[in-house]
Amino acid sequence: MVALALPVGIAGSLVALPFTAQATPSPDAVIAEVFGGGGNSGATLANDFIKLGNAGGGAFDLSGWSVQYLSGSPSASSKWQVTELSGAIPAGGTYLIEEAKGAGAGEALPTPDAVGTIPMSASSGTVALVHSTTPLTCLTAESCTSDASVKDLVGFGTATVREGSPATGAGNTTSVSRNAAFADTDDNSVDFSGATPSPRNSAGEGTTPGGGSDPSPTPSPTSTTPGKLRIHDIQGNTRISPYAGSTVTDVPGIVTALRVTGTSRGYWVQDPKPDKDPATSEAVFVFTGSTTPQVKVGDSVLVSGKVSEYYPGGAASGNQSVTEITGPTATVLSSGNALPAAEVIDAKTIPDTYAPKATAKDGNIESLALKPTKYALDWLESREGMRVQVVNTRVVGASNAYGETWITTKPKENATPRGGTLYGSYAQPNSGRLLVASVTGEKADANVGDTLTGATTGVLDYSNYGGYGLQATQLGKVKSGGLKPEVAKKAKSDELAVATYNVENLAPTNPQSKFDRLATGVVKNLSAPDIVSLEEIQDNNGNKDDGTVAADKTLQQFTDAIKAAGGPAYEWRSIDPEDKKDGGEPGGNIRNVFLFNPKRVSFVDRPGGDATTATKVVQAPATGGKPGKGNEKGKGNGKGGITLSNSPGRINPTSSAWLNSRKPLVGEFTFQGQQVFVIGNHFNSKGGDQSLHSRFQPPVLSSETQRLAQAKEVNSFVTGLLKQDAKAKVVVLGDLNDYQFSKPLAALTQGKVLTDLINTLPKNERYSYVYDGNSQTLDHILVSPAVKKPAYEVVHINAEFADQASDHDPQVVRIR
Repeated sequence: MVALALPVGIAGSLVALPFTAQATPSPDAVIAEVFGGGGNSGATLANDFIKLGNAGGGAFDLSGWSVQYLSGSPSASSKWQVTELSGAIPAGGTYLIEEAKGAGAGEALPTPDAVGTIPMSASSGTVALVHSTTPLTCLTAESCTSDASVKDLVGFGTATVREGSPATGAGNTTSVSRNAAFADTDDNSVDFSGATPSPRNSAGEGTTPGGGSDPSPTPSPTSTTPGKLRIHDIQGNTRISPYAGSTVTDVPGIVTALRVTGTSRGYWVQDPKPDKDPATSEAVFVFTGSTTPQVKVGDSVLVSGKVSEYYPGGAASGNQSVTEITGPTATVLSSGNALPAAEVIDAKTIPDTYAPKATAKDGNIESLALKPTKYALDWLESREGMRVQVVNTRVVGASNAYGETWITTKPKENATPRGGTLYGSYAQPNSGRLLVASVTGEKADANVGDTLTGATTGVLDYSNYGGYGLQATQLGKVKSGGLKPEVAKKAKSDELAVATYNVENLAPTNPQSKFDRLATGVVKNLSAPDIVSLEEIQDNNGNKDDGTVAADKTLQQFTDAIKAAGGPAYEWRSIDPEDKKDGGEPGGNIRNVFLFNPKRVSFVDRPGGDATTATKVVQAPATGGKPGKGNEKGKGNGKGGITLSNSPGRINPTSSAWLNSRKPLVGEFTFQGQQVFVIGNHFNSKGGDQSLHSRFQPPVLSSETQRLAQAKEVNSFVTGLLKQDAKAKVVVLGDLNDYQFSKPLAALTQGKVLTDLINTLPKNERYSYVYDGNSQTLDHILVSPAVKKPAYEVVHINAEFADQASDHDPQVVRIR
């Protein structure tokens, strides 16, 4: 199998990073069994199936993963078939994927964790476990085992795509199966053997190779007397349970909440008799997989099962773990019991200091004893799974499509004028932020500045999307704070207005309503700027991956929508990227684009710009053109000076700094006889960075390295331009995917060649994006020293609202 260094996804515009493949045995998730004889002659089971196993000590998150199937003897036209996965494989447990049903009779499988429709061969084929839902394209053993997204590969029968030699023994009545320890030597013929099919799901329900039902891998309790261990013993006073990997029996508690949808179902239990240690949680999540829990809130139960540390997003994500009991059985002693009282969180409850300092060389804080009175992350960990309550809390992150809403428990903590919480430095992550969701299906619809009135009560959970959050069983009511979209000042006749706007993967495949809303934003809220630098314009068929790179249809549809909204007849300039070379959503080929109003500003077209050619600053001889009439045909401006070798052009596009990332677009404009250079940017995403709530403190910002290189490239270009003309007017703008206090922004402004205008605003107004309840800056406009007294605005129309046209707020600068 192929071991992978998993990427981490947070912040900004997220993009999955490639994996590093190594031909080493897997310590965790593997393909454990493959059966393609479902419904065939002699088969006892009606469906084909694939079973995954987890040899690791923590649950293995399958979000974004798939299993894929290829015929045993593929041709050049053969295609991989895909079944998408969700949920997790319990530590030491299994995960069942049901595939196509055969023509004959047979028994149904146990409740599957995932369902597909792939008709697999009983005798020969290949199955892959893939960290992607995009079909593989490899068709040979060499290319597939070296594919960075392939986690495990099993070829059986006479399959040409396999690890080592193919597994033998598959048939209508037999599967190919690993041993119970999920041993992996990277040779299918060694690791797998023919066996009686033994499907088993993540809840432990299934059959044994000898036949017969085996509903749970954990022995059922035989007593109504609580066992020796209480929940606080299992949780311990660090982030990792001292009983991780062990089976526990008859653990007492009261059921406080249920999760009854999806493939990560289960219930929370809390001990009504806590110990006196504030560092030990009194609650735990009982994981039942795809099986709906059979207990009720208020039940007094004794739970038996295996203690597991589940890492949402996978252990390589850097996230913290959740202590769970997996493969459970439960005895209900009584029902209708009062729930343990919820702990009320107010402004003084959670410490201001966010995280402890790591003592381990790798920055891991898991082994540290929790200090809940000193550190916010420790306080939250010490209440993992327990009932908590907040009352009359302000919303600092708008509700999303899943009904998740960010509130603050500390209303005075770095408050913005519009009701958010400002993220102004790495030293202050804002410990009062808390995610609120609902386990009942109820959804809030709130904007920043609204209030969740009354009590919001539930259990404290942890996920890879936001870290610690309150899973509400009782959700407060939304009271509007009256937030309104902003409108920029209109440029005067002698002012050049230049804006930046990330339009979030705009393509003709989007509904017309998205085009219309974005157009209204440009015309009404931005007051129809003279130049608009756009990010995330996709090609003409969006994320369909067929080699299309042109975006003229996307741009025509957008400019038509702007005109229909009462705006100018914008023209555009851009450079089509090479296919699949600029990152972003697979198949979308996003790029930077300039829109400009030809009645107000002229674009200087100079031929030669393409995806791989670097534009350069060159001296331009006097050509006799008439000042004030623009230079759109490249005929000069009536005097010598500098110009671009090609316009539009790209900055050093073959540099490794731009690998799988958008290349800056450079354009030369004239406005009322004056030359202006505009550089549109979209630096690489923050995907790969560890989260603020990571178990590694401080978090590793791995994606910063590439942005730092990109910033140096742009700085070098601007520095060279200003050396040739110190009075040149340059505007650098776009989605830089980093903060004003970050290393990339320091590199971009090195030598004082540029001023970041976000720093000219009052400190509590320096944001254009809201992520995990933090109002922060990813988008920037910077200007050269020759641009005097620029009038700059961030126009808040999206990021603070539940109903968004984009996840970014646009910005505009007016230059005299």
